[in-house]
Amino acid sequence: MKLEHYKITPLTESGLLTAMTVLLAMMATYLPIIGILAALFWAIPIVLLTVRHGLRWAVMALLVSGVVMALVIEPVIALRMVVSFGPTGIMLGYGFRKGWSGPRVLAMSMLASVLAKLLSLGLVFAITSVNPMELQMDGLRESFEATFSAYEAVGMNEGELSKAKEQMSQSLDMVQMLIPLVIGLMGVVDTLINYYLAGCVMRRLGMAFPKLPPFSEWRLPVGFAYLMGFALVGTYWGGTREIDVLLRVAYNANMLALLAGLVQGISLLVFFAERHRVSRILQAVIIFFLITNGLLAQIVAFTGFFDMVIDYRKKFSKKV
Repeated sequence: MKLEHYKITPLTESGLLTAMTVLLAMMATYLPIIGILAALFWAIPIVLLTVRHGLRWAVMALLVSGVVMALVIEPVIALRMVVSFGPTGIMLGYGFRKGWSGPRVLAMSMLASVLAKLLSLGLVFAITSVNPMELQMDGLRESFEATFSAYEAVGMNEGELSKAKEQMSQSLDMVQMLIPLVIGLMGVVDTLINYYLAGCVMRRLGMAFPKLPPFSEWRLPVGFAYLMGFALVGTYWGGTREIDVLLRVAYNANMLALLAGLVQGISLLVFFAERHRVSRILQAVIIFFLITNGLLAQIVAFTGFFDMVIDYRKKFSKKV
């Protein structure tokens, strides 16, 4: 039965969905495992409210839920939840309401989500003078130090332990350098999850939902191939001339471009696999093997870059 059959006023529905966001926020804060799922679902009520009643009601509900969360949980947590996830839900709902295509809704929502994550971190830093990402990095370092201390206590070989410490320190330094990319990926993943969750809920309620093209037909912008070229030049110049800012930007650009190339390359692989009627299970095994092998993953990524420029699928379809 469709939701439109029920006579629910915008005020009543806004109140119910606002209460749901507060409940999800409390679960995300106080429940260790279920809380992760609750955080992923947090923006769904905002999406539905935007689709059903428009931006005005969604923004009002978002503000009210923020005030209530600040009173019952903690102001800083409420601020992070509202600013980090609210814009994603509003942009998804706005795109669905306006009848945008799936790729356009997803692209605009990803942009809103990434900007929202950056704004959230900036506001928290301005209020508390604490960088949340640096705080998490310090927590990781302390955790690894405690682990290495435990290994020392049980008599682990000092040479092996020293080597492991050095490798871990280098890995953490690299992660710290890639913090901008991590924030961006958080926004992308958050948007993808909410897009599909919102789609499941909207279909159950009998509401229209724009679908994405099949994965085998995905084509990412050719700009990622040029971004890879910039990253290679920037890494060389930044490293040889000790330009730290350029090196950091180039590293982040390099990883972002490689991820985009990998997605494009796997999409191309799935396209040819479906053409040759390769089973889904075998496809999954091949993809898992490729992405877990560093060298093969890079080969697939560069194949993806060539596909962005040349469009192998178009050429193959012409031949067929």
